[in-house]
Amino acid sequence: MRIGLLFLIGVLMAGCTKTPVTNRSQFILLSSQEEMSMGATEAKKVVETSKVSTDKALQARIKRIGERIAAVSGHSEYSWEFTVIEDDTLNAFCLPGGKVFFYTGILKVTENDDQIATVMGHEIAHALARHGAERLSMQTASNVGAQVLAAALNVPSQYQTLYSQAYGVTSQVGLILPYSRKFENEADQIGVYLMWKAGYNPQQALKFWEKMAALSKNSQKTPAFLSTHPADADRINAIKAYIPQLPAQR
Repeated sequence: MRIGLLFLIGVLMAGCTKTPVTNRSQFILLSSQEEMSMGATEAKKVVETSKVSTDKALQARIKRIGERIAAVSGHSEYSWEFTVIEDDTLNAFCLPGGKVFFYTGILKVTENDDQIATVMGHEIAHALARHGAERLSMQTASNVGAQVLAAALNVPSQYQTLYSQAYGVTSQVGLILPYSRKFENEADQIGVYLMWKAGYNPQQALKFWEKMAALSKNSQKTPAFLSTHPADADRINAIKAYIPQLPAQR
């Protein structure tokens, strides 16, 4: 009864939040401060367990594109950081609080700054929409986990797996784990809006995802960046339908 009561109190105290751009109501139990603290801790682990690229020009390019998108995100309270990891994996991710990581593998697929902005916008969108916190909250609620909720605020070792699944990152190599298709579709839409707002060409988002779709078809193993994501055709059609809905002025 005590556990159930504590959980009920936690649910009732949960803040009513809405996603940016899509304006979808969310169920989130963690505060933004708690979430950002978890992101900062995880970012240190990623840097410690990964090979950070020594290519200063590449690091500067990613930082420049990232800062342009961050500038229109409406979250100046985030401690934005942009890091390139030397790894052939086709992947990128953004931790809570604005810690963005790009693998060199996915940068080999992008053909220009607009396509890098496509990936950047998509990953930043996950953080802005707090998809990790939402997923963790749903998992906690589904398990009737007042104990998990209380522990999750400090992320002890026994709940590290839950955290990793919720935020799409492992402490060893920083690989994205699957988000739900709903979150992915939402990140696509928010990401396209962010890249457009920052002055990048949203039409390049279509070209990037078309190229990723071709890679997926020609590969025996689905790239991590596409793991359990929406069907390629559905994703491309959704983006194609959304672009004309962008405002007339930035």
